[in-house]
Amino acid sequence: MSQLKRAPKKCGSWFWDLEDIAPPGLESALAVAAKMTAVLQKFDLLSPVKLEYSWSVLDSGFTGVMSTLFVFTPLDDPGLPGKVLGSRPAAFPEAEVDDLHVVGWGTWFDGGGKAHKEPRLVDLAVSTAPFGPTATLAVHHDIWSWFDFSGRPHPEVHRRNAPRLEAALRELNSTLGVTPELGDPTYFGGATEWGIGTPDAFEDGMGADLTDKL
Repeated sequence: MSQLKRAPKKCGSWFWDLEDIAPPGLESALAVAAKMTAVLQKFDLLSPVKLEYSWSVLDSGFTGVMSTLFVFTPLDDPGLPGKVLGSRPAAFPEAEVDDLHVVGWGTWFDGGGKAHKEPRLVDLAVSTAPFGPTATLAVHHDIWSWFDFSGRPHPEVHRRNAPRLEAALRELNSTLGVTPELGDPTYFGGATEWGIGTPDAFEDGMGADLTDKL
């Protein structure tokens, strides 16, 4: 069971345009997802369990069909593209995969240093765009921030988690060879180059209470 509050919108996100780095297509997108997942798994941020993806038809758009494929092999397994395409909806024989979402578990640490497993600790999506893949990493929890969602500082939680996110972002940039664009800030926070920005505190040292929109 989840022990963390999850914001309905992103607390921060990072976008890599890989058009000049990797070719278009499903196989290429899966290869990118495999590289990124390997980095995130190294820092215990994402252990993949399944892929989720939607289907679109050229000139018609989204079919309304979403597919889920549980993965038991690495994402760069040569047999995986065939399994993904094998789940194409029969009603749309010309449909192609849109974004691939890698869904799994990550580890976070509380203020006392105890490790906890959390579903969707980070969100990773890789597109199969016709001009080349793009990738997005997003976070929805307050453990990466200096303040929790109620506005209380939680420096020990921040200290045990935020550096892991920073290390993963640095290695992702090195692995992909591309510097990401920062996603637009939301009510729940905004990304910086290496993590989540810290807003100015009030006079009492507290941050904004964001729980009204959780």
